[in-house]
Amino acid sequence: MRRICLTLPTNRACPDTIAAIGQEAAYATAHFDVEVHLLILDSSDPATFAAHAAAVHALPEDPRVSVHHLGEPEQRAFLSRVIARADVAKPELMLELMLPAAVSYGACTNRAFLFAAALGCESVHRRDSDSRYQLLDGEPVFPVHHELASLGKSAVDAAHGAVETALAPRHLHKRVSMVGGSFVGELSVDIGEIRALDPGAYHDVVSLWAPDDWTDEQKRELVDESFRGAGSETFTDDRATLTLVDPMRVDMCNIAFHGVHERVPLPPATDTIGSDYFLIHLVHDAALPGVLHNRDIVNYYTAERRTDAGFIAYQTRFVKFFLSMLYFNFIYERMAEAGEALLDADGRVRASAISEFARQSTALDQAGNVRRLDRVDAAYRRLGGRYAHFADLLAERRERFLDEARGDIEDFALLTEAWGSLIRAAGDAGAHLTARRPA
Repeated sequence: MRRICLTLPTNRACPDTIAAIGQEAAYATAHFDVEVHLLILDSSDPATFAAHAAAVHALPEDPRVSVHHLGEPEQRAFLSRVIARADVAKPELMLELMLPAAVSYGACTNRAFLFAAALGCESVHRRDSDSRYQLLDGEPVFPVHHELASLGKSAVDAAHGAVETALAPRHLHKRVSMVGGSFVGELSVDIGEIRALDPGAYHDVVSLWAPDDWTDEQKRELVDESFRGAGSETFTDDRATLTLVDPMRVDMCNIAFHGVHERVPLPPATDTIGSDYFLIHLVHDAALPGVLHNRDIVNYYTAERRTDAGFIAYQTRFVKFFLSMLYFNFIYERMAEAGEALLDADGRVRASAISEFARQSTALDQAGNVRRLDRVDAAYRRLGGRYAHFADLLAERRERFLDEARGDIEDFALLTEAWGSLIRAAGDAGAHLTARRPA
């Protein structure tokens, strides 16, 4: 029987999402020969954590679903054991990269990867707390249906049934490393107001994540499709394609990995949106098969983003995303050039290649990022209001942000070099983990 990890990282109130993901876990055991470890990694405040514990306790019993609801103290204790067992360089820094004080989309998912290894799970299936499932005839449409039908199988076996094949024959012997879908509803990045206020400013800002050498037309196309997911398309029937999945067609709220997450971690950058999308690019560039399906998840915004503090925090993460792209565009270009050379003789990703590209990128001139900051400053001052206020804050933090962007890539290289040891140590530490339902 396969053992899988269905995970929900959260730092916000989401009892309804916990109830819904509990339903997805039950669907998985009812329709597939699997054991599900439902892993909720909770960084919320004590009152919210208690509400989540109540939601966990209310989940129906299922003999093949084990629920793990872990706060940061429990996560830290586990990580400390793993890091000590792995005997890696700079253990204190390693713990900070795995469980930073600030928000990190990559780090929270990396923790799920290590917990999954400890629990003996062969795949990780991630959902987000600010999303919900679509309905068909009143019933939820669960992505785990396609994930378990294909993930980990050889591509030739995954091509049966309702899955259309758009994969070159030379890839059919490889295993399916990723199954993913997109989202509908709100933009994945909360910038719709910018587009409404000034489409020109929206273009100027969103185009900043393109490589510098792209043409104006390429940048326009990128802006047009960025952060939209599947738009407003609603689910009516299943469609799935076995292919080399375009990273622009899937989202981390609707993703599952097999194998690749045990070879390379996600960048642990703090306060940076998009830092958790790296493996999607890696799977594509290494020519590993994936399945793209249309069981898209509904994205929505929580009330916190509408507060002044929430606005500043989110705009900070947005700007730092652009700064990270100076380095990631370089890494993605090298990965695309390497292609299947990113894999070893057994078809597994060579982590050493990724860490080498990351270290090479840190030598890049920061002039490109200075220009990015100048463009954001000009666009936000043109927008006025709270955007102009954020531009003032950004001006005060320019040098810090530039240094942090480069430091984040150095940290990613370091973590990648240690990742194999951490995964093995997590597997050895698994005996300490037990499922629980808080009373």
